[in-house]
Parts: sequence; structure tokens; C-alpha cells
Amino acid sequence: MACKRTEQEWRTAINVLSSEFSGMEDQVLSILKYSYDHLNMEQVKSCFLYCSLFPEDYRMEKERLIDYWICEGFLDENGSREIALSRGYEIIGILVRACLLLEEAINKEQVKMHDVVREMALWISSDLGKDKEKCVVQARGGLREIPRIKNWSGVTRMSLMENEIEMVSGSPECSKLATLFLQKNDSLIHISADFFRCIPMLVVLDLSGNSSLRKLPEQVSELVSLRYLDLSWTYIRRLPLGLQELKKLIHLRLDYMKRLKSVSGVSKLSSLRKLQILESKMSLDMSLMEELQLLEHLQVLNISIKSSLVVEKLLYAPRLVKCLQILVLRGLEEEESARVLALPCMDSLRKVIIRKCGMWEIKAERKTLSLTQGFQNLSSVHISSCSGLKDLTWLLHAPNLTSLMVLDSEVVEEIISREKAMSVNIIPFKKLESLRLHNLATLKSIYWVPLSFPCLKTIHVTECPELRKLPLDSQSVVRVEEFVIKYKEEEWFERVEWDDEATRLRFLPFFKFFGPEWHVTFVR
Repeated sequence: MACKRTEQEWRTAINVLSSEFSGMEDQVLSILKYSYDHLNMEQVKSCFLYCSLFPEDYRMEKERLIDYWICEGFLDENGSREIALSRGYEIIGILVRACLLLEEAINKEQVKMHDVVREMALWISSDLGKDKEKCVVQARGGLREIPRIKNWSGVTRMSLMENEIEMVSGSPECSKLATLFLQKNDSLIHISADFFRCIPMLVVLDLSGNSSLRKLPEQVSELVSLRYLDLSWTYIRRLPLGLQELKKLIHLRLDYMKRLKSVSGVSKLSSLRKLQILESKMSLDMSLMEELQLLEHLQVLNISIKSSLVVEKLLYAPRLVKCLQILVLRGLEEEESARVLALPCMDSLRKVIIRKCGMWEIKAERKTLSLTQGFQNLSSVHISSCSGLKDLTWLLHAPNLTSLMVLDSEVVEEIISREKAMSVNIIPFKKLESLRLHNLATLKSIYWVPLSFPCLKTIHVTECPELRKLPLDSQSVVRVEEFVIKYKEEEWFERVEWDDEATRLRFLPFFKFFGPEWHVTFVR
């Protein structure tokens, strides 16, 4: 099976196996187990088996998967999160090369497990089919209630994600349950206090995507072993006080909680290492910032901010800046002090999203810059509906940027300002893979001379009537087999100016017309 690279090849091979080995499921699984047995380390095997908890054809985000592995104890984060992450990505690479995981062709940050490989992993997890209740996986099973289990005391992991379960109640003896996936049960409205009392060894609890869930019982405090908790996309208004008793919790996600008013008491989560609060009603404020600075073990902070004053205070809080990986700025006031956003060097920063902000300029703070500093790990920048920005010259200091999206910003004239860039001897966009420009009425220039784009795959240009020339010459793009320029206005295409005839002939085949019905969506 190692030669099968695409999903279509896998499915064809599996159909052949199914027809030739009809009624011989155990034999087929035994053959596939050969690849599993040749994984050299128990650590790699444990990580692989964990992937079977997800539904068929489920796209698993690599970093989220690694976070589960860390909290389960498969990866040691005590020394350094970066080392643990690196090891996690290394393990994913091992599994991909062994054809036990498939890397997504479009989104390289996701992997999935083929259906038959998943069956093999579940078979191994159940002691080769001898104990099918050891690992209970009924994801996307159409369930409306918790399944009946004969021997709850033997269950170690349970995945009931993407069902229609309405209530989680009762008091089964689940003394060994370590992972519980309940995410995306849209009908889930209640989890009983008694249930939490019965799972004292639970390490991972994912309740994300339960849009009907409005509260948790205070008895969440009984989950004394819990290390991972995700409440994203729920309608919980406040976190129970009992949450503060979770002294082993290291990972807390609270994204898109549109009714969450407060996370007061978070400073009592003394082991917390990663906190993520993105696009929730609750955003970073002064009181939360004070609490976060008390978290001695915090390593990763992914946060939304809606106040320019809070932005200013945060950027001069060294301990928090060091943790900042994803920063979302939304609806910042247009007061005088907010018109220029000065960003200090942030080596940890990976992603910046700026929406509906009135600042006139973003700049890298000169006093913290050097030839080796800047935003070395910043890979993704998304900007939309910013009414005052005329350029994004600060991106010169993001040498590893892979994705840039600029939407609905009416006064942007240049992506990189020629005048401002003259004082900086830096060539931008060497790692850029994707560039999306949409509804930029005054945009005239991306860069004033042709650039080398060794990694560029796609350029999307829509509703940018003044942009007549792309920064390309006949040598700009190396990987032409993957390259495409997408547009939807014939008039714009006809007005494109070329550096020379060789450039026109080089790139003309890569223009792809999408028509007026095609639109750009904001990618989170």
C-alpha cells in the first residue's frame, strides 16, 4: 500500500482487497497491521491509534492533534513546548511516510486517516477485537443518547463526536476513562454533575461545537486529572467557579463563545500553558491581562482584542508578548492614540488578523529591530475592512510569511510602499505561497519591481480595478506546475500590463477565470 499516494488510489486498492478477501476481514486487518508493527517506538504507535477516535475521512488539524497527544502524555512538554511540537510533527511525518495517515493536498496543516486504516487502528485498540468496549468510538453514529456499555470500568477512551446526543447523565463507573470526545453534538443541552463525579481520571474533554450547551455544572471541579478542555462554539455564558479547581489543566480553548462574558479566576489555573480565546464575546481586557501575568507556566497565548488601550498595554508586557502566537484585532477605536499601531519584535507571533480597525499605519518598532529580529515566525496575515491603512510595509520584517490576504480596505494604495521601503534593504515575500487581494478600490501596486517568488502557488485578484501590474517577470515563479492566478473580471485581465513579452507568454497560461459568481471568503 505504500505506493498508493492519493485517496482515489487507496479506494481502488481497498475495493480490490474487499472483493478478493470477502469474508476475510481479520486477515486483511492482519496484513495492514504489518505497517503498524514496523513503527519502531511505542510513542509513535500510541499517537497513531489516537487518530482512530475521529470519524471517517475527518480532517485532523496537525497542531490540535499534537495538543491532544501532549495532554495525553504521549509527548513530554515539561522541557519545552517547541520541542514537543517538533516531535509531534516528526511523528506525523513518520505516519504519513508509512501511509498510515494521508496529508491533505490543499491544506498541508491537516491529515486524515483512510477508512480501512482506521478500522485496523480500532481493531488494535480493542486488543485485536477481543475487547471492543476498551475504546468506544461511535462518531457520526446518529446517536441521541450515550450508548449502553456493559463494562464501563474498562473504557479508556470514548469518541461520540458529531451525533445528536441531548443529555449526558447517570453515574457509570468510568475509573479508567482518559479521553472523552463530545464535540459537535448540536442537541446537547445538559451534562449532569453525577457524570463528572464518575470520571476522575479524565485527561482530555472536548465539548466544542455544542451550540445548545449553555452551562456546565460546578462539579467540573471533580475532574482533578483534566489537562485539556475545549468549550469553543458553545453558548456558555460564564465559566463555573469549579473550573478554578482544575490544577492540572494545561490547555484551555474558548473560541467563538458568543455569550461568554468573563473568564475571571483563570489565574488560579496554576498549570495552564496554553490559552486560546479567539472571536468570543469576551476578549482581552485589563483585568484579564493582570490575571494572565500571574500564570507562571503560560507558554502560548492566542487572543482577540477590541480595545486599542489594551493593545498598547499588552505589547509592553514582555511575559505575555513572549507567549503571543495568534493576535486578532477587531473594531479598535479610531482615537488619536490608535492611529499608528507600533508592533515590537515578536519572535513567537505566527498569525495576525486585523478586522474593522481604523488605524492609519502599522509599523515595526525600530528600537526593537535588528537584522536578525522582526517577526521571524509570522506566517499568516489577514486584513479586512480597515478604512485607514494605505500600505503594509511592515511586512518587510516578516521574512517567513506564507499567506497574505487583504480584503475590503478602501484606501490601500500599495502593499509595500516604495517610499518607506527605500530605507530598508529587505526583499519581501520569499516564502509567500498564497496572495489574496479583494475589493481594494485604490490599490495600484504590490511591489514596484518584479520579485522572486520561489514558493508562490496562487494569486487571487478580485475587484482591484487600479492594479494593472503584478510584480512578476519571466523568472519570478519557479514552481509553475502548481501556480495559478485567479480573477473574475474580464476587464481587469485585459488591462494587465506585463514587464515584457517573455513574462506575458510565461504567465498567460496560468490565469484562471472564475466568473462573476465567484467570491473570496475570509479564511480564519
